Amino acid sequence: MIYITKGLAHVRFVTLLIGNVVKKSTVNYIIADYKSGDLENFTFAGENGTVTPFKSMPKVLLMDIETSPNKMAGWALFNQNFGLEQIEREWFLLSYSAKWLGEEEVIYNDMKGKVDTEDDTQLLQELWNLFDEADIVVGQNHRRFDIKKINARMLMQGITKPYSPIRTEDTLDIAKRKFAFTSNKLGWMTEHLNVEFKKQDHGKFAGFKLWKECMLENDEAWEEMRTYNIFDVLSLEELWLKLRCWDDKGVNFALYTDDTEMRCSCGSTDLEEHGYAYTSLSKFTQYRCKTCGKFSRGRVNHFTKEKRASLLMNVIGK
Repeated sequence: MIYITKGLAHVRFVTLLIGNVVKKSTVNYIIADYKSGDLENFTFAGENGTVTPFKSMPKVLLMDIETSPNKMAGWALFNQNFGLEQIEREWFLLSYSAKWLGEEEVIYNDMKGKVDTEDDTQLLQELWNLFDEADIVVGQNHRRFDIKKINARMLMQGITKPYSPIRTEDTLDIAKRKFAFTSNKLGWMTEHLNVEFKKQDHGKFAGFKLWKECMLENDEAWEEMRTYNIFDVLSLEELWLKLRCWDDKGVNFALYTDDTEMRCSCGSTDLEEHGYAYTSLSKFTQYRCKTCGKFSRGRVNHFTKEKRASLLMNVIGK
């Protein structure tokens, strides 16, 4: 019997367990089933225990970063534009928090004790490794901010080789496309929609003061930054899982499975027929997911060639 022990990488453990290397999106599901004693979702065959996985899902990373401010020189406060020659110190990564979907552990690291070096290479390398392992990365406004900032710092710090391609899902984009909330900020949405985790308000160090005190290596400020950053990711996960079933542009998890079962884009096979879905020239069986509630449609067109030939199209004027 092989036991999961601290220090034994999950990929290595799965290789020892089944005698075969599997893709990264399968590893966590094998680990979860092993821990629960349920490995019936996998078919083992052959002398070396070759595995045929039927429960593979994408590996989803939820993440958030905090950056230091630029340090600039100027003569006034109101309505100022700063030139490049006025920058005394460039911004850098101050901290990050990340979490694998379905796992309890939250990963966190920061620049505590190293702010004066401005060397965020260690944090960037850790993020590179996480991104390289992930299939999908989820964040709040991370398509416009976090990911581009991380990419920029990686190149600036000499990490020139890109991580493996990732798909992204952004809670801010979903909120803007599908809803009209009073605010699309993470704080407002988690306060009104989340039950377990909500974005944390600032404590002793309000607003910019938290970043300022971290730059001054204040231990209390760093502890508050840690809590602030971690709860951003915990609340993000709960929010994303609530919004995702409304999103018609999300990543289809079914693409990552190795079986041929009909699945919702969340990966569930618990579907029920729910009428029909229509396009301009076609009619498909419509399904509702009993796990997340999302609607999907089949790929078989129920209209005959004769029916399709009889359908007229709208004329679009100029």
